[in-house]
Amino acid sequence: MISESNSFIKGVVLGGVFCMLVTLLGHIKVGHGTKAHHHEHHHIQAPNKEDVLNLSEDERVELSKSIHVYCIILVKPKDLGHWAAARETWSKHCDKAEFYSSENVKVFDSVAVNTNDMWVMMRKAYKIAYERYKDEFSWFFLAYPTTFAIIENLKYFLLKKDPSQPFYIGHTVKSGDLEYVDGEGGIVLSIESLRRLSRVLEDHDKCPEHGGMIWKLAEDKQLAICLKYTGVFAENAEDSEGKDVFNTKPVGALIKEAMSTHPQQVVDGCCSDMAITFSGLAPNHMHVLMYGVYRLRPYGHSYSDALVFLPPPGSDND
Repeated sequence: MISESNSFIKGVVLGGVFCMLVTLLGHIKVGHGTKAHHHEHHHIQAPNKEDVLNLSEDERVELSKSIHVYCIILVKPKDLGHWAAARETWSKHCDKAEFYSSENVKVFDSVAVNTNDMWVMMRKAYKIAYERYKDEFSWFFLAYPTTFAIIENLKYFLLKKDPSQPFYIGHTVKSGDLEYVDGEGGIVLSIESLRRLSRVLEDHDKCPEHGGMIWKLAEDKQLAICLKYTGVFAENAEDSEGKDVFNTKPVGALIKEAMSTHPQQVVDGCCSDMAITFSGLAPNHMHVLMYGVYRLRPYGHSYSDALVFLPPPGSDND
C-alpha cells in the first residue's frame, strides 16, 4: 500500500514537471513550425549623415515633416513623481503623448485601463492606440515613466524606414530562443507591426491575456512572443558606428562602465552621440537631462544639422 502511494506521488510529480516543460516549450519556441515566419534577427542602423546631406533641400523638408511619433507611457499612481517629470520634459516633444494609467488619477489626464497587470496594461494601450490613431501616426513609441527619450533622435533614426514594413525596434535581449526588445529602453513599432499585433491580440491561443505558463513572463517578453506569431521580430537599433541608441540604464551607470572598460575614451566608450533613450532615471535627473539636451548651448557655436524636426502645432515643448 505504501509502495503504491509512493508510486502515485512520483507519478504526480513527474507528470507536473512534464506539463511544465511542455507549457514552457510551447511558449518560448513559438513560430518554428511556420516556415513563412522564418526571419534572421539583424541590427539596423541610423542613416549616415553624408546620405542626408546629399538630399535636396525639398527632400529634407519633406522627410522632416513625414515622421510623426505617437508616444505611449505606461504609469501607475505610485509613479506620480516620474509621471510628472515625463509630462514636463521629454514627452512634450512627441507629436502626441498619452499616459496610460492602471487606474483613473485625478491629478493628471490619462487613459485609464483599469488593471495593475503590466502585460494587460500594455495590450490595452496598444489596442486603444491602434483603434484611435492608425490613420494619424505611422510610428508608435512605448516607454515606462523612468525612461527619458530624445524624440528628435528617434525621428532621425527612422528616416527612410518604411512604416508599412513590420519594424519592432529597440534594445534587444536574448532569452533562450526568444529575442525581444527590452521595455526599459523603450519599444518602437511601425504601424504595420501594430496592425499585426492588434490582430493577434484577438487570438487568445497565440496571445493570451494572462499567459498560459506556470510562472509569469515579463510584458516585454510576452509582446515579443505575440509579435513572433505574426512574423515580426526584434531588431537592435544602432547608430552608424554600431553603438546602441536605446539604453536600458541611466547615463551615470553607463559612464561608470565606460570608465572601467575604456578609461582613456570614457565619452566614446559610454554612449552614442545619437542616443534615443536612457532609463532608470529619478525625476530630478530627467530635468537635468532636459537641461543638458535642449537648453544648454555654448555661445557662438552654431549647429549645422541637415534636418530640423519642428514641434507639432500648439506644442509647448522646448
